This record gives sequence, C-alpha cells and structure tokens, in this order.
Amino acid sequence: MSSQREPAPGIVVQGNLSRVAVGQFAERFRAEVIPLSNTFGYFCASLPMSEEVLKEYLEEPVAALPTNIASMLPRISILLVPYLERAADRVSAKTKAKAKGTASSSMSSNSASSRAAEKIGEFVVEERPEEGKQSWASEVRFENETVLVFAFKEQDVAEYHYRLYRRLATLVVDNLPEDSWNGYKANMREELNNGVHGEVDEESWQAKQALLRRQTGVKRDTRLFEEYARQSFIDTLTLYLHGICCDIDVETGPRQLPSRHLRKRLTFFKGLYPPPEGYAVFPEDDDSKNSK
Repeated sequence: MSSQREPAPGIVVQGNLSRVAVGQFAERFRAEVIPLSNTFGYFCASLPMSEEVLKEYLEEPVAALPTNIASMLPRISILLVPYLERAADRVSAKTKAKAKGTASSSMSSNSASSRAAEKIGEFVVEERPEEGKQSWASEVRFENETVLVFAFKEQDVAEYHYRLYRRLATLVVDNLPEDSWNGYKANMREELNNGVHGEVDEESWQAKQALLRRQTGVKRDTRLFEEYARQSFIDTLTLYLHGICCDIDVETGPRQLPSRHLRKRLTFFKGLYPPPEGYAVFPEDDDSKNSK
C-alpha cells in the first residue's frame, strides 16, 4: 500500500484555469470554499496540498489568531491560485465604467463595484508572469465576505504569513472600536512628542516622514496624522500577529523603531488582543508556544 498522503480537497485541475480577472475569479469560486473555522474557509486552485502544507499555510495561521480578532472579522475566504499578474497600472475610465456595470448586480452596492473596477488590472494566471508584472496578494470585498487571493507557487511560507496577517490587520483597523483607536493614537502622539525615531515597516515609515515634513504639532486629528496612525497600526499589528504564529526576527536598521518602544506597542496589542491559549507574545511569557 502506498504511504503517500492524499492531497487536500479544493483543487482545480491545472489546465482549467485561464487568464481571469481577480474579481471574476473570486465570484466564480468563493462558493467552493472548504471551512477551516466559523470565520475562515479556503479553496486551492494551485498545486495539490499535502496535509503538511495545508497545516502550515492555513490551519496554523488561523489557529494563532486572537479570539477577539477572529470574532470581529467578516467571513474570510482564502483562495490560493498559481500566480497573480498585474496588468497596466492604469485602467481606462471606459474599462472601469464597464466593470462597474457588470459587477454591481452580485456585489454590495457600496464597495464591490469599485473593488471590481480596481481588480480589472489583476489576473489569476497559470504561468509565471513576466518580470515586473508578478503580484502576490489581492482582495475582493463582497457584502458579507472578504475574499483574499494569494499566489501560491514560489511564495515562501513566511512571506505568505506576513501578507495574510497584513490583510487581516487592515480589516481590523477598518472596524476598530473608537476607544481602541483613540488609545493607539494616544500612544502615537506620545512617541511623536518625545521625538521617537523609526517605524515598524516601510509604509508607516513613509507616512511618518510625510507627517513630520508638513506638521509640527500632533494635538489635532489631521488627515496626515490619521493616515500615519492608521498605517502604523496596520504594520505593528501585522508584526504582532505574525509573532504569535511564528518565531520571527525583527530586522535592525536606521529606520527601525527602537526595541523599547516596539515592545510598548506590542504590549498594547497584547492587552487588546490576548493570544490564544498555548501561544506567547514575548519569549518570557511561557514556553507553551513550543509545545502547541
């Protein structure tokens, strides 16, 4: 008897895929998702998934989510596809108008048509895209569901985890209770008033530089401050969630937030979103993470 493991379900036979716009692909296959939890489901249209790969790419990162984050998220469908191709950066107004007209009947009226128009420029493909056109993650929002589409081939599991948690962090900040948001902004004001240098990731670093160049005080909730605080929240929460799931190293460098301030932010998130039982935020919390 063969000892080879059966691939996980949810496979689209290679050759049945063509160059399909991300929004159309999500519309076509989101009903085929296989449940992982009350919130998450998945569908693989790429290589067959062994039990080990299914666990590493889907079961483990979902299990590591704090319970109160999982409960506040919409229904999430994760679609794993061979490759994602980014077309021309600009899509004509005529094409966008056409996309809005064809997509609005099946998606939510507030956001789905615009999302579909945006995703006209991204496609699910079977073959590796040309240099400069490859994309790794995309998103389509329906009325009661968010579909996250990830290129599976050639994507390292650590990079995939980072991109997954970054998408989830963005959904969290978009639905953040006012008291939590005000608490985080208070922390950001304290850092800025004390001249704390650095940030967690490139996007929050750029947002911080834009704020510092154009605004001297941070008492008011200006557009620049709100944009910086939001991006900083996303980048820091991404790191927090990734760190719960996996043993990761924070790269040092001239743009990196000093460790004591980073720890203070992570402690803030630990208070907001305690890790599940058996997982740790800091090494000294306990050693149960290694035995889960």
